[in-house]
Amino acid sequence: MANVGNQLPTQAVSKPPSGKHGNVLPLWGNEKTMNLNPMILTNVLSSPYFKVQLYELKTYHEVVDEIYFKVTHIEPWEKGSRKTAGQTGMCGGVRGVGTGGIVSTAFCLLYKLFTLKLTRKQLMGLITHTDSPYIRALGFMYIRYTQPPTDLLDWYDGFLDDEEMPIVQQVNW
Repeated sequence: MANVGNQLPTQAVSKPPSGKHGNVLPLWGNEKTMNLNPMILTNVLSSPYFKVQLYELKTYHEVVDEIYFKVTHIEPWEKGSRKTAGQTGMCGGVRGVGTGGIVSTAFCLLYKLFTLKLTRKQLMGLITHTDSPYIRALGFMYIRYTQPPTDLLDWYDGFLDDEEMPIVQQVNW
């Protein structure tokens, strides 16, 4: 984000190539952090799963297979790994502030997808995938974190009635 004089900060947006859509996706926001919560990103980058197992995966198809076999929920933290007892105010598990936990496989894979710099065709492949609702969910999460807010409805339109989409029980981001 840039802050010039007394102007409000602006979001960096990389523009897609000319043409109706092109295969290159625009990127909204921070080009390094994927707009993830700093605590989640720190835990992803320091995760042995991300640094060792996911480092070995080099292709889109390998990552999609990993999602299929390893993702069992789409919350940011592994169940029971985040301690928020005794915290009050903003640190009481609200808005993702507080002590971290073990970052979920889903969020490690979400960031791995980001490092691959998905194309429009690959992202469409995720959100239309028929083998797993988690593959589709991570595709929609990728859209949520990386695409310009003005484009979100265009991406989500036609998918809002997906009955197989996983339900998030509680999210403390």
